[in-house]
Amino acid sequence: MPVSPSSSAQAAREAVARRLHDLRKEAGLTVVELAAACSWHYSKTSRIENAVTGPSAKDIRQWCRATHSEDQAQDLITQSLNAELMYREWRLQIRNGLKDFQDSRVQLYRETRLFRVYSSTLVPGLLQTEGYASAVLGIAARVGDLAVDDSSEAARARVERSRVIHEPGHRFVFLIEEAVLRYQLGDTDVMAAQLGYLLTAGALPAVSLGIIPMATPERTRWPEETFHIFDDKLVKVELISGGVRITQPTEVPLYLKAFEELRTMAVYGAEARALILKAIEALG
Repeated sequence: MPVSPSSSAQAAREAVARRLHDLRKEAGLTVVELAAACSWHYSKTSRIENAVTGPSAKDIRQWCRATHSEDQAQDLITQSLNAELMYREWRLQIRNGLKDFQDSRVQLYRETRLFRVYSSTLVPGLLQTEGYASAVLGIAARVGDLAVDDSSEAARARVERSRVIHEPGHRFVFLIEEAVLRYQLGDTDVMAAQLGYLLTAGALPAVSLGIIPMATPERTRWPEETFHIFDDKLVKVELISGGVRITQPTEVPLYLKAFEELRTMAVYGAEARALILKAIEALG
């Protein structure tokens, strides 16, 4: 079986294949019988069930018709399309530079009404100062081995995009691990400015900032990978090699549930500010 450039995408493809396999078995059909019902060669059935060939929307509709499971067709089609499109290789995303990548998300941010962001590693982009963003994107440029480092321009674009938190019609719920306050990106002045801005941004009417203390006893969930939820329709997960877009109706709720469980462990208001002030004092 060919190796996918993303194990996450491959796992998604295999999940579709397993569901189709299970539908065939539950219908009591052999590989040959299902192929006959769909009017294709039996080898195609095998390739689909082994995730060697991705099924088209038409293939899935025929499969579900043959197995008397038409009610599952649309969900499977969505899942299959998501498996093929969800993965975006990092180098492909930034092929035109980091600034273009920042600008490409402006429309999505303006259209989103409810933002939910969980981060275990960095201050979320919408809450970053220009200095902190420049440090973060400078690392991204080096890791991505970009021919031209436009991280400074990208940082300004990120800050400009972040003005959405001041626009009416949006709500923002941010969750970060306390360790995020301690990871030093940029020099002491950059970190002090960033932490100071968190105190300001966390007090904005449309913003809820929760911090999960490192000393949280008996966590109900371990720290997760960073993810963003745009309304209840789209989840973006950040990986080392790329970003995953999740729109599958059966998967988005898993992230909504995870977010709510993480949120119960966070502190807010005065307790959150105390953690930020403690991190500022630790800078010396």
